[in-house]
Amino acid sequence: MAKQEERQWSGKTDGQTWMLKSLIFMFKWMNIRILYGVMACVIPFYMLFSRKAYRAAYSYFRERHGCTPFSSFINVYLNQYTFGQVILDRFAFYAGKRFDIKIYGNEQFLNLVEQEKGFIMTSSHVGSYELAGYHLKATGKTINAIAFNGETETVKKNREKMLGKHNVNIIPVKEDMSHLFAINTALSEGNIVSIPGDRLFGSAKFTCCNFLGKEAKFPLGPFATAVQKEVPMLAIFVMKESTRSYSIIVKKIDLPEGKSKRESMAIMTQEFAELLEGIVNRYPLQWFNFYDFWE
Repeated sequence: MAKQEERQWSGKTDGQTWMLKSLIFMFKWMNIRILYGVMACVIPFYMLFSRKAYRAAYSYFRERHGCTPFSSFINVYLNQYTFGQVILDRFAFYAGKRFDIKIYGNEQFLNLVEQEKGFIMTSSHVGSYELAGYHLKATGKTINAIAFNGETETVKKNREKMLGKHNVNIIPVKEDMSHLFAINTALSEGNIVSIPGDRLFGSAKFTCCNFLGKEAKFPLGPFATAVQKEVPMLAIFVMKESTRSYSIIVKKIDLPEGKSKRESMAIMTQEFAELLEGIVNRYPLQWFNFYDFWE
């Protein structure tokens, strides 16, 4: 577990508490493009001092997308810049700014919401998945989102405040594994559970899937839960389209018929990997796993 945690990017938003609170304050009166400009000047310093993240991103463009050394370098900058924009958008939303959101496949989400049975939404670290919790309306059901517990207090408090208005409950991942009981309870009560489908978080249970031309480890947890509980699953991707617009893309992952539980888990994991690959090929700059994903 220690090795796994060491190789992964921490997932924590950088910055002191006062800086993050100042961002929210500034967004109440400042045009977001101004801070985008500031971010553009800051990114080279991240590239210079965050060497592990730089090497992982460079390898991603060079090996997975076949870019030349120079274009890989440029794409690393654009990737980091896009990530910075997504983070700024999050704080802009906390400050009350609104974005143009288009939902593709919303009928699949609404169909499952109308059923008595609970279901799983699996996400990934591309785009800005948090925005899904503000725009996918699950009337009559609570969305229980499994979230990294090491975020800054400013982010956690604002995220919980905003999501709470939309009937979304945050379940932090803890070492005592209490989040697993919360997941089972939520599904048993016919509610929704949102689980990341692209990071192991130290778990030893994984499935190797073909992803962007090479095998990568995907967590078994979300797909094992869907199979064992016999609940439907949706893959949700929230992708930045422009300065003030995002697309929410909803895809259903069906439970395989006539397969063993182990086979079903593997099939569903690979299907998610293929859906994610399609998104990453369409939005290569919005891949935000800043570590060697294919190690």
